[in-house]
Amino acid sequence: MRRTTHTPTGTTTSCRRAPPGSTSRGCTTRSELLDPGTGTCLDVCCGTGAHAPALAEQGWTPVGVDLSGGQLSYAVRRLPVMQADATSLPFRDGSLPAAACVLAHTDVPDYAAVLSEVARVLRPGGRFVHLGVHPCYIGAFADWSERPSIVVDERYADRSRSFEAWNPAGVRARVGAWHLPLADLLNATTAAGLRLVRTAEAGPGGVPDQFGLLAMKD
Repeated sequence: MRRTTHTPTGTTTSCRRAPPGSTSRGCTTRSELLDPGTGTCLDVCCGTGAHAPALAEQGWTPVGVDLSGGQLSYAVRRLPVMQADATSLPFRDGSLPAAACVLAHTDVPDYAAVLSEVARVLRPGGRFVHLGVHPCYIGAFADWSERPSIVVDERYADRSRSFEAWNPAGVRARVGAWHLPLADLLNATTAAGLRLVRTAEAGPGGVPDQFGLLAMKD
């Protein structure tokens, strides 16, 4: 018998609708991974540009890319933007010093292709920060109904698009999400030609609901 899926109240895999506290925690975790710097930092799948101010505070000049014109109509108030597919970035090879993708990897069907494009446009020594929902604990496969215990079922291995969500009226029930297991994420990062530097986890109550990594292009 398959159990009903429950995830933490307010948790969503979308960068468009972050749960209470997750945006601030995401900013903190990202700032721990991406050191202050100068030059362009590409905000991959930038959505409404919610993370641009934090990038700017670290000295970077954020430039956003997203496929959604509707999202970019809000983002343009926060940073320069371009409408483009993240698997085909409108930048020259080796032209950017930094890139970040925050709370967006479950919005794309082929995140490995996005990572390959990020690696292509980064210059040698360029830095990439990924921050997303934790692939081990957030998704249709994770039952949070009996906290602090969390039950992960066999759907963890299911990489297909899912419309299952704790909130039947929420964004995930409408647009779905693609699950990327942790090993797939790490392997795709290194396969793209990026060197893993460090990782980070964040979340309330001792169980992380976010996972981040810093990778560099040698």
